[in-house]
Amino acid sequence: MFLYKKDIIKSRAFPFTREGECKNSIALIGIGGNVGDSKRRFIKLLVKLRRDKLLKVLSTSIIFKNPPFGYLEQDDFYNSVILVSTSLSPFELLRYLQRVERYFRRKREFKNSPRTLDLDIIFYNKQRIDKRNLKIPHYDWQNRKSVLIPIKYLKGKRCLKRVLSPQHLKRLIS
Repeated sequence: MFLYKKDIIKSRAFPFTREGECKNSIALIGIGGNVGDSKRRFIKLLVKLRRDKLLKVLSTSIIFKNPPFGYLEQDDFYNSVILVSTSLSPFELLRYLQRVERYFRRKREFKNSPRTLDLDIIFYNKQRIDKRNLKIPHYDWQNRKSVLIPIKYLKGKRCLKRVLSPQHLKRLIS
């Protein structure tokens, strides 16, 4: 897959790794946004997450700029992934991430609408959950560049083995 250099954004915090701390449960969180200064908001999100004792940020990917899907009449999105260690259950983590979205003024106007910040649990350990409000692995992750490209550029991959099958891991990082 060919990528333009302008679509890959790096900063001091993206990508980042602290891989020696793969304890508790491991979750891969997708982050996205296209309203306001998304790159700055991602930095503020990382600062907020690092200060919280409920999880530990292990690594981040590059920030990837890509076009929207679903509702197309909106600005391009910025996407990244964050690998975290947490003692929260998947449902507790979902509620936690929704509180963080509200903190950053996320409004749910309609499906695929523009947003200040979108946080999704892509993987949680190697669990499978299929409930109305939570699907793990995240729905259609394997077909979304907004997930695949950031995973490929995730800084540090050792803890990723805890959430991905060997086949997926090999496909994503090769």
